[in-house]
Formats: sequence, structure tokens, C-alpha cells
Amino acid sequence: MGVLDDRLEFAAEPARALPPWKVLIVDDEPEVHNVTRLVLGNFRFAERPLELISAFSSREAEQLLARHDDAAVVLLDVVMESEQAGLDLVRTIREQIGNQFVRIVLRTGQPGQAPEHEVIAAYDINDYKEKTELTAQKLATTLYAALRAYRDMRTIEANRRGLEQVIRASTQVFAHHQPHQFASTVLAQLTDLVGVEGGALCCRISRPNGALPDHFHVVAASGDYSRYVERNADEKLPVHVVQSLRNAYLHRQHVFGDDHYVLHFIDSNSSEALLYVGEAHAIDEVARRLMQVFCSNVAIAFENLHLTQELFESQLDMVYLLAGAAETRSQETANHVRRVGLLAAMLGRLHGLDEKTCELLNYAAPLHDIGKIGIPDAILNKPGAHTPEETAIMRTHTEIGARLLAGSRRPVLRLAADIAISHHENWDGSGYPRGLHGADIPVAGRITALADVFDALGSRRCYKEPWPESEIRAFIGEHRGTKFDPDLTDLLFANWDSVVALRRNLPD
Repeated sequence: MGVLDDRLEFAAEPARALPPWKVLIVDDEPEVHNVTRLVLGNFRFAERPLELISAFSSREAEQLLARHDDAAVVLLDVVMESEQAGLDLVRTIREQIGNQFVRIVLRTGQPGQAPEHEVIAAYDINDYKEKTELTAQKLATTLYAALRAYRDMRTIEANRRGLEQVIRASTQVFAHHQPHQFASTVLAQLTDLVGVEGGALCCRISRPNGALPDHFHVVAASGDYSRYVERNADEKLPVHVVQSLRNAYLHRQHVFGDDHYVLHFIDSNSSEALLYVGEAHAIDEVARRLMQVFCSNVAIAFENLHLTQELFESQLDMVYLLAGAAETRSQETANHVRRVGLLAAMLGRLHGLDEKTCELLNYAAPLHDIGKIGIPDAILNKPGAHTPEETAIMRTHTEIGARLLAGSRRPVLRLAADIAISHHENWDGSGYPRGLHGADIPVAGRITALADVFDALGSRRCYKEPWPESEIRAFIGEHRGTKFDPDLTDLLFANWDSVVALRRNLPD
């Protein structure tokens, strides 16, 4: 039985020298130990010899079993320090030590004190022999049967544990819905399953056409292979490994080498991925089947991730278009709302918000002005200044937006509702619609207000031209502590180059 640490366990690994079977002889007569060792000295089962361990009392046997929990067979005398010592040890092994795998062969020289039918019925033993009937041949036969049963039980247990590991690993894979997390999660679970320390890497072929690509580009890696990310695996890995990558891609199947695996995945969009696991141990057919189960689950998760991401991106495009159109009844501000979302998420991270909240900010902040959908065109697109009456109407967009969004149970839309109602509140309490002051303003509203003003000042509108960067910075600095949260303003200035770069990378 081959064991890869306490990770996924597989049956015998042909590439390794297998350890001997441990057999514990428990008897208070030294001559019994000597004879047993003489008879079994050259015994072998499944190409593995025996390691014979001696105990001369039940107490000593208990101590040895605690140290050798992989003992395969116990040859146990009944009468030792007491008439029931052997039988008491059976209960200790099964109930206190909790070892259900070791095969217990009871050997007695006084069958009348421990009748076979009573012992078999009352105690969890696997065989009962009188010492007088145990010839060399019968002892060997008994040991063959015991070792075969032990091996099969351990194999079943290893495969059960292996399947549990596959299920747990698959659960971890299904739990990650972000593309950048997916590949690294699969790599981590895969290397843990097979018990390798060197690591693994993932190559992605985005637009396969059936022909071999020029290179296998590494998009994710773990362990020793992390240095190959964004490089070409075929230029870094040994020739025989590169050949496995090619075979896996050309034949659309997994490749199991003696020292590595290459696993192939494909989704309905014909996007393909190859996972390479290096410095791996050879595994048998049962282990390969378990690996196939894991691979099948990964393929399903890969497919679901692609479909979910495609649906999410379609919905996000719609949000951006609607949010942009709501501001001016056109699409000219679609990239403005995208930038507000990205900048809000950036400021959130700089402010120390958790990643989940920052991700929600990215999608919720663009909806800050969705309430403008209820503002008449004549007011919304008026090129000049608003009258007091028009200003009052214009300001209702915060409450309109909050009402539109607040009815949803979705966290992103609930956050968007908080932003819609609070992004025109000012730090000094002079804002609207509720005149909130300082930290009473939700942090998402404070962040979005700063992101919105920064980007809007640099954008062209029907009533103005874009401002130069120097004037934008001067305006924001002038309103630090009055309109804007001073700490957020300082973070914006400290990261000014990154903020400006974000705008340049996504122009109107």
C-alpha cells in the first residue's frame, strides 16, 4: 500500500521499493517466537518480505501496536500473564486503540479454556488456531489469507479516502468563481491530491485551431514553477515534458508519464487549458480513475466559470450603458461610469476595505446617477446654469435612484442604493439630500463622490470642456475637508499617477 503523506492514498507504486509487512508475535513462550521466526524467515507476499516483531506480554504488545499502527497481522496467544490476557488484548486493539485493520490470528495451546465457537462469536478476531495444528505449511497458509485480507481492506480504505479528497478538492474548485482564482485553486488542489512539492503550472490556449500552437503560454503556476508565469513552458521545461504537452493538446486527452502528468481541459467555447504537474509519483490504474473524477469535475467547473463570466460581462455591459445613458440620455458617458467604478474600487483598497467590498464598489459605483433617468431632458441636458427650481428637481435624482435600487436583495444593488442617496453629501454637512456630516456619510458614498468629481471634471460635457489635470487637483485640494473626506483626498493625491493612468487607459 503506497501512502503519499496523509494526502490522497493510492495502491502500490511500482517505482518504489515497498516496505515489509509487519507481523506482531504475542506469546509468553520464547520458543514460540523462535519457531515462528524460523518458519517464516523466507516468507514473502506480493513481493514483500515480513518484519517480525516480538512481544512477550499483552502490555508489551499494546505498547508496540501503538508505535506500529501499520502492523498487518497479530499472531496472538490466549493465555499469558492471565488466562484471558489475549482476549482482553483483542478488545483493547479494537476498542481502545481503534485499529480495525490489523488481522488477529488467535493461537492457543489450551483450547478448552477458550472454546473456538465462543471466542469467534464474542471477539473480533479473524482466525482461530490450535498451536498443535499449526504446521509450517498451515502457518504460511494462514498468513497468506490474513495478509491478503489486510491488503484488500487497506486498498479499499485508501481509495475511499482518496475519493473523499477528490470530493473536497472539487468543492474548493467549484467555490471559486473568479478566473484569476480558478487556475491557482485547481493547481493547489491538484498538487495536494498527488502529494508533490515541486508545484504545477497551467497553460492556456485561447483560440485553438487544432494545429500545434507556437508556444504553450503559462498563465498560472505554483511552487517551483511560479517563475514561469507569463513565459513559455516549451522554452523552460525538459524535452520529454514538452512532448507530453504536445500529445495532450493534439489528442485532447490526459498524459500520465513516469515522473509527471499533463491534464487536458476544454470548454464549450473551445478554449483549452493544459495543467502540468511535475516531479510526480507513478500511480496505478485505480488512482488514475480517481484523478479522472477530479479532472471531470474541474472540466465542469471550467465550463461553468466560462458561461458565468460571459453572462456577468454581458450584464455588466448593460449596466454601464444604462448608467451612462441615464446621465445624459446618450452613450457618451459609458466609459465615465466604468472609470468611476474602477476608481472607487481602487480608493476602497487604499482605504483598507476588504476585497469583496471593493469588488462590489466596482460594480455599484457606476449606478450612482441612475436616478437621472427620472429627470426631464430639458433640465438634464441644459447647457447653462439651472434655476433654483431646476436645481431642486435635479437634486431629486439621488432619491429616485435610491428608490429604484433599494428594493433588490442583491448586495451590489443594495450598495448602489446607498451610494445613490449619499454621493452628493458633503463632509462638512452642506450636501444633499439629508445633510449628513463626516463619518455619518456611508464610506461608499464618500468614495464615489470623490471618484465621480475627479472623473467628471476631466470629461467633456454639453455644458463644459474637460479640465486640465492641474486644475482638477487644485479644485479637489481646495474642497478637502469641506466637500470631500480629507483622508480619501490624501489617498487620491498620494496615488495621483495611478489614478490619472486609469483615466488615460479608458478614454471617452
